[in-house]
Amino acid sequence: MDTLTRLEATIAQRLTAAPEESYVAKLHAKGLPKIAQKLGEEATEAVIAALAGDEAELVGEAADLLFHLLVLLGAKGVALEQVLAELDRREGVSGLAEKAARSE
Repeated sequence: MDTLTRLEATIAQRLTAAPEESYVAKLHAKGLPKIAQKLGEEATEAVIAALAGDEAELVGEAADLLFHLLVLLGAKGVALEQVLAELDRREGVSGLAEKAARSE
C-alpha cells in the first residue's frame, strides 16, 4: 500500500471521529464549501512557495495540497483509485490532444 492510499484510508477513518478529536472530522463537519475553500488556499500557498519559497517550503505546501485534495475526494465519495485510473487513461496521450478532446 502506498503513502496516498494509506492516507486516504486514514482520512476515511477520521471522518467518523469527533470534530474535537480530529482535524479531518472538524473540517468535514464544516461542510463541502469549507473543504473546497481550504483546498484552494493550499493550492495558492503551493503556487506562492513555488515562485518565492525554497524547496522545503514547496514540499510542505505540496503535501498540504495533496492531503486536502484527499479530504475533498473523500467528502465527495470519490476514491483515489478513480483519479489514478483517469491518470492511467491519459498516460501516453499528448496533453494538448487530451485538452482539445475535452473542449469538443
